[in-house]
Amino acid sequence: MNKSLLAGLCLPFLAACSDSNDTFVPEPVLPDFTAADAWMADFVASEEAFPGGSYIVVDKDLGVIHKAAFGNQAEDSLVLLASTSKVPTVTLLMALHDDDDNVDFDIAAPIANYLPWQGVWDPAITTEHLVSNRSGIPGLVNLFVNQELYGPHLCQFLPLGTLQACGEAIFTSPLPGLVSTPANTAFDYGGSQWQLSGAVAEIVGGGTWNQLWDEYIAQPCDLEIATYGNNLSLAESWDGLPESLIGRENPNQEGGMMSNLDDYAKLLSLHLNDGMCGANRVLSAESVTSMRRPRTEDPEDGSGYGMGWWLEPREGSDPVTLFTDGGFYGSLSWIDTRRQYAGVVFFEDYSGDDGNVASGGARDQLIPIIEAAIDAVR
Repeated sequence: MNKSLLAGLCLPFLAACSDSNDTFVPEPVLPDFTAADAWMADFVASEEAFPGGSYIVVDKDLGVIHKAAFGNQAEDSLVLLASTSKVPTVTLLMALHDDDDNVDFDIAAPIANYLPWQGVWDPAITTEHLVSNRSGIPGLVNLFVNQELYGPHLCQFLPLGTLQACGEAIFTSPLPGLVSTPANTAFDYGGSQWQLSGAVAEIVGGGTWNQLWDEYIAQPCDLEIATYGNNLSLAESWDGLPESLIGRENPNQEGGMMSNLDDYAKLLSLHLNDGMCGANRVLSAESVTSMRRPRTEDPEDGSGYGMGWWLEPREGSDPVTLFTDGGFYGSLSWIDTRRQYAGVVFFEDYSGDDGNVASGGARDQLIPIIEAAIDAVR
């Protein structure tokens, strides 16, 4: 730890701060993650669907404070994230929203203002509606129950064509037989509404999704490998190498990211630090906060959804300070705005059959263990 960087600061994990004339500051007392490591090791050993797993913990001020891998994963493993891609996707959309100097885009404006096609959906739909799952376009439940009726929108899951062609098909193709609603009247999770948000981004941003990702997020945040593709229909053929990522011209917006722990940790640090990646302003603080503001909320317990983030009420926590983004393959990212830390755990059940076992276990068991470790040194 570079003591000159810590001089004069009382960071959350410091045992004490000197008030004498010298600038000595003790090394931070870091949490003991032994119990969290033990939970991960036991989970990997006992769950047949998950022969490996890894996680990383990021503090707002100190950066990465723990990283560990178990079973057949390594600390630098590259994984497919499924819906743990949603927060990064909204992050790019918000960066475009913030770039008033170069981009004419308002996330709260009707998408019909930006799209060159004649749409068949509610003309009041905004990009905010798309990524808060409130557009009225049928979501993922319809895909699983009525796949034959969802056909015109299945391009979102195929590594073929372009995001623009897919967006046009979604925007101009009704889904007869499936229930749709007026914009901003009902929550219907996932599906083609997310793919449509990417088509909007390409049009207003003047580049492909991955070009915009590199310009607005990867370069200023110094990401090494995290990017988007579309392996969802062939996920079980993934071999952990970047060359296995297909569908980069039609990247899946709600679930197409690949990343390693270090890159995802940098994205979490952005959200902990009010939109800053190191010295680079990537999002406004207002946009970071807006992503966590509930668009759908249960008035009884405070659970709900913002843009990319699920709201996770905890006993004795009012307002909600824990936000998560879980994926179909088992991964889960989260941010704790009260403790000012974040984390992500990577699991890889590419069949998706047991993904909720891993992401649910991380949410309900691993996170409380990590919370206890952090609270113990504060």
